[in-house]
Amino acid sequence: MDTVLILKKNGESELFSFTKLRKSLSRSGANDKDVEAVVDNIKTQLYDGITSREIYRKAFSLLKKENRIYASKYSLKRALFDLGPTGYPFERLIAALLKKKGFKTTVSVILPGECVTHEIDVLAEKDEYTYAIECKFHSKSHFVNNVKTPLYINSRFIDIKARWDKNPAKKSHLKQGWLISNTKFTKDAIDYGNCVGLQLLSWNYPENNGLNNYIDSYGLYPVTALTTLSKREKELIMENDVILITELIETPILLDRLAFSPVRRKRILIEAKSLIEYDKQKNKIKREP
Repeated sequence: MDTVLILKKNGESELFSFTKLRKSLSRSGANDKDVEAVVDNIKTQLYDGITSREIYRKAFSLLKKENRIYASKYSLKRALFDLGPTGYPFERLIAALLKKKGFKTTVSVILPGECVTHEIDVLAEKDEYTYAIECKFHSKSHFVNNVKTPLYINSRFIDIKARWDKNPAKKSHLKQGWLISNTKFTKDAIDYGNCVGLQLLSWNYPENNGLNNYIDSYGLYPVTALTTLSKREKELIMENDVILITELIETPILLDRLAFSPVRRKRILIEAKSLIEYDKQKNKIKREP
């Protein structure tokens, strides 16, 4: 079992790691006993060439049987990919996260630059400073942001700032450009961002302070994380501009309009409320001395 080769989504092979599996399961909130039960089960089903996706499906299914909250949190990274195919739901999620951090946010803003006009995914304001944020959404994990992406984003920021600084009507200072993505950045992309002062944020970057931490800390889970919904049902809900689980809880009448049966409606809302309540309790315990 220590030398089983798994096939990754990008077509590359790597040694299967029980340590990585245990860490991902633990992040779901599962206790040590449940984690080991899942690991022991999967251990018996491993073989050379098994895909990382198949391992994920097996672990997700086992967690779902034990506790839907564990399964929802375990599937969070995949839930972000399910926000597609457009990038708008991801932009809405980012705007909501920034609001929790005390920013005033606006999605899809048109700003003139010195040379051309630009559409900014999210404009965020706080303490008389404004930040221009580009959200780079990918529907597949193998799409990595190379150095070309921050080069492009920074050039847009420079163009916008040149025009912004000449406008006496602007009451805030356009301080910085941000690039936020649901997939990884290459080393060159990170090095360039650090060099020019472009703030980068992705699923696990910066280390221990990436998107996954923000979503967990504020309990702002997308509706795509709910295990009681089919893929099409998630799409229908998002088409009605409900992106977050908290928004679904606040507008349960949407489920009636979409013709969910009373039984399904109840199950969906129970899962949604349980997940939010679980995180409230978990974060409360973290804050207590």
